[in-house]
Amino acid sequence: MAIILRLDRVMADRKMSLNELSEKVGVANVNLSKIKTGKVSAIRFSTLEAICKVLNCQPGDIMEYVPDEEE
Repeated sequence: MAIILRLDRVMADRKMSLNELSEKVGVANVNLSKIKTGKVSAIRFSTLEAICKVLNCQPGDIMEYVPDEEE
């Protein structure tokens, strides 16, 4: 996959637990866990916006594009 999710790193930098982020963002713990582990194929802009607001970060802090080696 060419998009790498870095939510776990940003959360660690902010010293925020998954439960705390879930409460502040208003998204189920299980859904944030999937984002954190990179096991999602899509994310709503409203969810991304809420995460960035709570973590005081930019979308680029959470997501990274890494080209495939074949390209």
